[in-house]
Amino acid sequence: MSPSDQRWLAAARKLRDVGRVVLEASSRLRSSSAGGSTASSVEGSAGGSHPAEASVGYAPVADDRADPGEVVWAWVPFEEDPDRGKDRPVLVIGRESSHLLALQLTSKDHDVDAIQEAAEGRYWIDVGTGAWDRHRRPSEARTNRLLRLGPDAVRRTGARLDREVFEEVVAAVRQHYPGL
Repeated sequence: MSPSDQRWLAAARKLRDVGRVVLEASSRLRSSSAGGSTASSVEGSAGGSHPAEASVGYAPVADDRADPGEVVWAWVPFEEDPDRGKDRPVLVIGRESSHLLALQLTSKDHDVDAIQEAAEGRYWIDVGTGAWDRHRRPSEARTNRLLRLGPDAVRRTGARLDREVFEEVVAAVRQHYPGL
């Protein structure tokens, strides 16, 4: 990579980080004014902090409540515009007080554009298929955007993730959130 390309990439990363801080602050303000019932980003950048009172671990229970280790559906705000978002599957990985900590899932294959995704600050891990997707498409979890779901954010439960896969996902998340 040429020196000018390196300077351009460094400037783009700084701009991305500044934008992310502004979006996260806006998302937190909206979440607190809405009673915390929607999803908000806890920390979206690599090497970020983690929630102080968070507990992470596989603990699915066969009931109608969302538990760590389960994929559920919730409204997730877009990073570039927190006022907009979509209902999507998320993997619950832990709890923070009365809130759930989760990761967004996608059926888009980011392995084909992993270099571009990493340059944009997005990291993904394969989680396989499950009942959360009616077409049984392979899914990926975003490992460096931790979502904080309010008590009313979960629309429905989807499925339980295999424990081994869950542990691999948590290990990948901990690369971005040391101490979680």
